[in-house]
Amino acid sequence: MIGYVARAMSKSTDIRPVAVELYFLPVEMRVPLKFGTAVNTHVQCVRVRMTVEDANGGRAVGWGESPISENWAWPSALDVPIRTKAHVDLCHLLAEAWVNHDVSGHPMEVGHAFLENVLHGLLDQVNQRDELKDEPMPHLAALICCAPFDMALHDAFGNLHNVETYKTYNGDYMNTDLSAYLEPAEMFAGKYPQDFFVKDVPTALPAWHLVGGVDLLDDSERTGSEPDDGYPVVLPDWIERDGLNCLKIKLRGNDKPWDFDRIVRVGTIAIAQNVDWLTADFNCTVSEPEYVNDILDRLVIEHPRIYGMILYVEQPFPYDLGKHRVDVHSVAARKPLFMDESAHNWKLVRLGRSLGWSGVALKTCKTQTGALLSLCWAKAHGMTLMVQDLTNPMLAQIPHCLLAAHAGTIMGVETNSMQFYPAASDAEEKVHPGLYQRRGGCVDLSSLSGSGFGMRVDEISRDLSEPVAAFGDPS
Repeated sequence: MIGYVARAMSKSTDIRPVAVELYFLPVEMRVPLKFGTAVNTHVQCVRVRMTVEDANGGRAVGWGESPISENWAWPSALDVPIRTKAHVDLCHLLAEAWVNHDVSGHPMEVGHAFLENVLHGLLDQVNQRDELKDEPMPHLAALICCAPFDMALHDAFGNLHNVETYKTYNGDYMNTDLSAYLEPAEMFAGKYPQDFFVKDVPTALPAWHLVGGVDLLDDSERTGSEPDDGYPVVLPDWIERDGLNCLKIKLRGNDKPWDFDRIVRVGTIAIAQNVDWLTADFNCTVSEPEYVNDILDRLVIEHPRIYGMILYVEQPFPYDLGKHRVDVHSVAARKPLFMDESAHNWKLVRLGRSLGWSGVALKTCKTQTGALLSLCWAKAHGMTLMVQDLTNPMLAQIPHCLLAAHAGTIMGVETNSMQFYPAASDAEEKVHPGLYQRRGGCVDLSSLSGSGFGMRVDEISRDLSEPVAAFGDPS
């Protein structure tokens, strides 16, 4: 439908993808990252260079990037190499499909048409393989693969028209308002994404530090095997060095005494170092609301100050809301309860709200197009927003922080790549130092300038190898 509308009501600014180059950038972690039942020691980032063209033959390039996180998007008993290969194979299919995607329009229109009409078929194609038939790749994992292509599309649009991409989410550039995408349509008639952005976009955001499941809380936990690379290792040193004021605590979700103790230990350190805010992330491992309620109720009695510091609770329950329709009103009555893994799109946000979820954690790794539609639906229905990290290094950090700045979150942005692989972003940090360091408890976006997402890629001295796949004509 969107493809048809975009053609029927076209603008001179409309674009279509004409070439794609695909890169994979492996990154090793300086320390392991544990969340839920998984421990990550390395990651692979997908980077995309997309060329777009308008009706007059004008062309421009955009960039997009996202880490592949098999354990986050696809928790499974399948070996990681099998899941990694499926991601890589899908990225190759996506690269060709985007060039063959014969839809013109604003990136919201082109991206939405791809998500609705193309992505599902590519995912089905990957899932036909014998090794995936019992545990197929989920839609969330497919979104991670698609996200860098979609981000590159949005970046390229701004670059072609020499305008900041976030200033194009309005009727001057879009052919259709939000009623073409969201329901109830009458609520969104005459509305565009820009109507749901904050009026005064900040250039600095409070930064949330991730306390992973195997992160060291104090010097007594040192084993002697910690990296000696000039970066902190234990939590108090991170707080002191970066001036942190917000700590996100990764929990197990299947070990109530351990989870309670972890919150208390981190909260005690936070109080001692004048940190104001905590959040608890259970990573989809909880099956019953009573698990979370018991921890919160015990905290309010035994550690009321720590309870008061918890700003919100994140995604305790399985992310497949269709299969696990858990009524979570009792948890949300105690603390704001945010969807993360379960918020693939605005329709799932709508389902989550009916079950009692009160907020949404947006992620650019679910596509820029999808994140903006979820943002608009959630805000229109009174839900609170957060923007969560996928440990985004390099270029992936930029659209991530821009989304948080424009969305108006409950508190800043989660950003933790500087904890787990700071050296990966050395080239980007030289151009955007405030985005890859947390100082005074914040990240600084003021270096972002120019068109698109303001990445200034031409100034970043990163030596990319030849693309692993290329389709279309980039000339």
